[in-house]
Amino acid sequence: MASSSSSAASPRASRFLMIATYVVSVAGLVLAFITLSQDPPSLAWATLLTVVGGGALSFVRHAVTHRSDAVRLGWDYGTTNAFQIEAGVANGAWALVGLVAVVLGWGLVAEGTVFLVFGVYMIGAAIVQLILKRGVAMSIASATFGIVLCIVGWLGVAAA
Repeated sequence: MASSSSSAASPRASRFLMIATYVVSVAGLVLAFITLSQDPPSLAWATLLTVVGGGALSFVRHAVTHRSDAVRLGWDYGTTNAFQIEAGVANGAWALVGLVAVVLGWGLVAEGTVFLVFGVYMIGAAIVQLILKRGVAMSIASATFGIVLCIVGWLGVAAA
């Protein structure tokens, strides 16, 4: 599944998926802060948007359109990047667990926990981006997203 040249892939699909991920995830985070302050508190819809929607879009971006994403990230070496596909599978895993948590009604503890998992992962990704010198702006964005995910997760678990 290796490409013969770096020019074989375009970052276009990946950019679209990244923008869609931001839109869906931020909408879910805003909803999370609103619904956590209600009586009773809830994270169901926020989990569906941020964790499930954002995770599923990230799965597609990293694992399905991995060549496009590699070009977008500046990681295009003309070959399949198995690590990137593994990152996509991780995104898909918490999307699936988040979906099951909401559909089966596992409640705030489970929903808050998947936010925490997603958040810790994003903070770790920010650290890796800094170590690999992938850009301070990208690292700050990833860390900020991760911190907000962790705050929502913590608030959700605490409200249970």
